[in-house]
Amino acid sequence: MTFDPGEYSIQELGPAIQEIEDVEELREILEAEEAGEDRVGAKKLIESRIEKFAADDEDDGDGAIDLAEMSIADIANALRRIEEVEELEALLEQEEAGEDRDSVKRQINNRIDSVQGSDEEEEYEEALPPEEKYPELDHPTADKRHVRALEDGDYRDMWVYCETQRGELIDVSREMLGKARELMDQYAEDYGDDEQVVAVLIGDDVERLAEECISYGADVVVYHEDERLERFQHKAYTEVFCDMARGAGHPYGRDDRHEEEWRDYDEPRYTVFPATNNGRDLSALVQGELDSGLASDCSGLYIENNVISNPAKVRKEGDKEEFERVLHMKRPDFSGFEYSTILCLDNPNREFHPQGASVIPGSFEIPEPDAAREGEVVEHDLDLEEDWFRVAITDHDVLDPGIDLTGHEVVVCLGRGIGDDPTRGMELGVELTDAFEDAELGITRGIVTSSYEFDGHVEQYTKEERQIGETGQIVEPDLYIAAGVSGAIQHKVGMDESDTIVSINTNPDADIRDFSDYFIEGDLFEVLPRLTEAIEAGELDLKAAADGGTTTTDGGTPTTDGGTTTTDGGTTGGGDDASASDGGDD
Repeated sequence: MTFDPGEYSIQELGPAIQEIEDVEELREILEAEEAGEDRVGAKKLIESRIEKFAADDEDDGDGAIDLAEMSIADIANALRRIEEVEELEALLEQEEAGEDRDSVKRQINNRIDSVQGSDEEEEYEEALPPEEKYPELDHPTADKRHVRALEDGDYRDMWVYCETQRGELIDVSREMLGKARELMDQYAEDYGDDEQVVAVLIGDDVERLAEECISYGADVVVYHEDERLERFQHKAYTEVFCDMARGAGHPYGRDDRHEEEWRDYDEPRYTVFPATNNGRDLSALVQGELDSGLASDCSGLYIENNVISNPAKVRKEGDKEEFERVLHMKRPDFSGFEYSTILCLDNPNREFHPQGASVIPGSFEIPEPDAAREGEVVEHDLDLEEDWFRVAITDHDVLDPGIDLTGHEVVVCLGRGIGDDPTRGMELGVELTDAFEDAELGITRGIVTSSYEFDGHVEQYTKEERQIGETGQIVEPDLYIAAGVSGAIQHKVGMDESDTIVSINTNPDADIRDFSDYFIEGDLFEVLPRLTEAIEAGELDLKAAADGGTTTTDGGTPTTDGGTTTTDGGTTGGGDDASASDGGDD
């Protein structure tokens, strides 16, 4: 056997064994895992692969399938591999003469229909609202149904809401414009249609920002100015955006809406918002008003076709349907250790557009502005109703922006691994930070949301302003030291662009190991003081470490290229054992 499961993390193992279909080889891999690291998750992955192909071998034994010996789920899996109508009809006769189960016969008939198709044009049952489909049930929300989806709507372009603060574009607005430009350029290449990037500006004195939006990638800038829009107002901003989005003749739009030269469609194909406090609110309100879906807090976007078999999305159970030009929206899932890709797809009897996403600040590069780019600037005309301004902002104050962790050569980050002695752990982090010439201390969300009690002299370091990750700050230092951090995706997106990552953890299987340049398996309460001493004594060559050199601690055995440095501090305490209990926030 040449495949060593010990060389793969659990996240990497699944894709790696997808090419292996030989049951005996898979069993050898399982034995190797049991004799080696013996990880529960890894064994489950291998066992599920063995079960799949062992079942295939049994089915292929003599070419005959005995339905009476199979569960309904096994039958469903077996039917998917049968492409001959005659074989399916034989199975149907076998079931009728034997168990005669309605569910099995229905599955076989559905498979026969799927294989041979129909010579006649299929008539699909019209979808009924729940209160009509099930009149015998009580439907207290029947009068609250909010359906404003279009029928056979025309959708085009990618719209980007460009948020401003104190009269200027915020960085995530520039990021989104650059990403939208990239996506729609690729869209034109893939589909042969030149659709536009449309920037949306709402506020007071925002027209002057239009040229900047064009320089970052917009083809068209639609803006609405009103002094009452100087501050974000939920109702007013939602009404303005949705009125912009609905074209002339829209069934839920204004009767007096005139056609516009720059557009001739009903609604945007895609909408993108910043995942800021205001952007999150506005994206949910707009997508709800336009009666579509929203993937929030995304860190990746791409457009491609998808073949879908989900019964809720295709006209007939068992069928497959190709959906074109689908915006794929990647976001960390609720475990914090995996990514989910969200799709906003039409139902057979209902359209879901625009396909909407909000983007985590820092997810994309800010492009170089092109002052020579040309675009169209459109002023939006709408009378704002006084009722939309339900809240009067009488005064406001600019909050202290707090600690800025960006721009430092070194960032030290502490996670829930300090839980054995939170105050002492924080003191060690501060001491290590102070040992560097240009460093700052950060923390994970696990610290922010924990119930740890800290002494007063370190409490200032436990505030949310120092949080690193998806909902915190994004840092890219020369050196990033993570102590007691599990490495959830939410944290990874905030620091994985660091030049050199050093992690300290008692758990050798911590996720952060997979993206660390150096991993020290040891107790942070013993490792951090040694690092501090080495730096203060000038014995730690940071340049060598940044260049891929070797750094040792007392009693350590170093390796490079993502290797492990082991200290003699043991494995009691000081590591991060919170990956299952802290909701994956570290």
